[in-house]
Amino acid sequence: MLEAATAARRARKTPTTSARKLFEVNAPKTHVRCTKFHAAGAGQFLRSMSFFTAPASQKKRKREDTTAPARTKKKRITTLSLNSRPSKNNKARAARDESISGSGSEDEGAPRGVNDEEGALSSDSGSEDESGAQRRLRLAEQYLENIKGEVETVGFDAEDVDRDLIAERLKEDVAATKGRLYRHIASTLDFSAPSKTLFRADTQTTTSIAVCPPYVYTVSKDITLIKWELPTPPAPSPLSKKKKLLKKPPPPTRRRPTKLLYTRGNHHESRNPKYQHHTAPILTVAASQDGQYVATGGADKRLIIWSAADLKPLRVFAQHRDAVTGLAFRKGTNQLYSSSKDRTIKTWSLDELGYMETLFGHQDEVVDVAALALERCVTVGARDRTARLWKVVEESQLVFRGGGGEKKKPARQEHDSTTVDGVSSPKLSFYGEGSIDRVAMIDEETFVTGSDNGSISLWSLQKKKPVFSMPAAHGLDPPLKPEEASAEAVPDPKVPAEPQPRWITALAAIPYSDLILSGSWDGWVRIWKVSEDKRRIEGLGVLGERVILATKKGDTQTTETHAAQEDGSEQPSVRGVINDIEIFERGDRGKDGLCVLVATGKEHRFGRWKTHKGKNGAVVFEVPLRFKPGAASNGVRPVGEGTGNMQSKM
Repeated sequence: MLEAATAARRARKTPTTSARKLFEVNAPKTHVRCTKFHAAGAGQFLRSMSFFTAPASQKKRKREDTTAPARTKKKRITTLSLNSRPSKNNKARAARDESISGSGSEDEGAPRGVNDEEGALSSDSGSEDESGAQRRLRLAEQYLENIKGEVETVGFDAEDVDRDLIAERLKEDVAATKGRLYRHIASTLDFSAPSKTLFRADTQTTTSIAVCPPYVYTVSKDITLIKWELPTPPAPSPLSKKKKLLKKPPPPTRRRPTKLLYTRGNHHESRNPKYQHHTAPILTVAASQDGQYVATGGADKRLIIWSAADLKPLRVFAQHRDAVTGLAFRKGTNQLYSSSKDRTIKTWSLDELGYMETLFGHQDEVVDVAALALERCVTVGARDRTARLWKVVEESQLVFRGGGGEKKKPARQEHDSTTVDGVSSPKLSFYGEGSIDRVAMIDEETFVTGSDNGSISLWSLQKKKPVFSMPAAHGLDPPLKPEEASAEAVPDPKVPAEPQPRWITALAAIPYSDLILSGSWDGWVRIWKVSEDKRRIEGLGVLGERVILATKKGDTQTTETHAAQEDGSEQPSVRGVINDIEIFERGDRGKDGLCVLVATGKEHRFGRWKTHKGKNGAVVFEVPLRFKPGAASNGVRPVGEGTGNMQSKM
């Protein structure tokens, strides 16, 4: 610094010394890192040095300043190439430079290149100095301005903007982030008259079904995996205000899915470890949300990952020691959970096509698994009568114990009886829960299970017992004949056989909503609704066609809604055993209705101990909306609209 001061004194004595040469000679001596100075700071330093050292006659010499614009221009190009600012900022800088140059300041005679560089660098430094809080505030203001602009074009007032577009959207985002139920859509769908289409191949009992719109995957007991393509449903016709009484229902629109690909295994290759297929009945199937992978599990203890595009096997896992009974993908990821009869649950990462870990805890076969967005899953353990929620990251589990009903046997059976499907029986709570067979997650804190006593139970993480149970949800089978119910050669006819409840063989729910669907072998897919306080399950009826007939009683003409054959017996919408149910919403957040896919067969997916009349295949139900798309949005029903009459067939 002393050397620089001495040089400055000498420059005052010798006015012919150039300020630029003095800076070039003495700058390396004053500071080693002067070359790293900002371009604007260097220019300011040059002007200050020339002001104090050079006389007034040399300030306006253009010969010495000719090199400055070239160097400044070169540095400016380098700065712009590194920062790569958008063209919009460049236009703003040009406008600002023009306003500054036209203000008539004292710098009007300064070199233009130096002024342009200072303006650009000051803008860059301003954007770089913006903190995270300021950036969030700016983005929030921009977000609100965009919403207001959209609403102003439509024509709503400010109150509607604040209540509907901002408040509701923020509430839904918070509920979706926390994984809580926030959509009430059960009352917005018309389950009374959906279109139905049966599609099948020459296969045995369909054991499971998976969907990744617009593709559907089915598996069966004859070791077959089939890929189907769903057609786009036609636009719904406008409904007339006055419903005409029809003797026969209008024919539904039947558009069958197209069979694209199929692959079949061979049971003769059971001893070949290199065989890239199943060698026993396929029991379950799942499709990833991104449409890349399809996973299947079978009774041959194999878990196979397929390419969804061409159904080519990518990897065969044989870590399970017994049949693979259930598969579930974590929502939004390629993380897979598999349940097995070896009483374990295994996690897999399909991005690496590798095994992750095994979860232990069940005391019996694990027959079903369900998962949502968080890294956790819910499983049911058949005859250990427990449902377990596994927190994979925390390496912990929550145990929920079932088995209710067996301690509530009435003291006097003749005074405690009920009638279900025309069959008189004791109180439904008398039937004890022997096995929990099905599970479906409603949100991250609520799930439902189905049991062999026909009950559907609602569970919450805050209680170890069911919050609510619906006994005999699918009714009772007629009592057996004395010779069928008794092992004696001559059974006593005075000892009647009791009717038995129908098992819950399929269970599904739309995530983060109040809609639940269940299936058995009674021929109906039944619809259930979770109450707003999440404390009860309410029955909404059945999914199937309904017939409107005109009947006359005296002089008064009334209408009766039912589905019956000519002999008076019920005509079910689904024949056979419902082994699996899949649901997905049509359009943006269900604006075009709901699509329900049902896997059916003559036998249960786990055994052949009982056969039912039906067809092996699958059924597609297209459920329309009850309200117009403009009147209801995201499950919010306008005030004054009715829910319609829907009779329950329970």
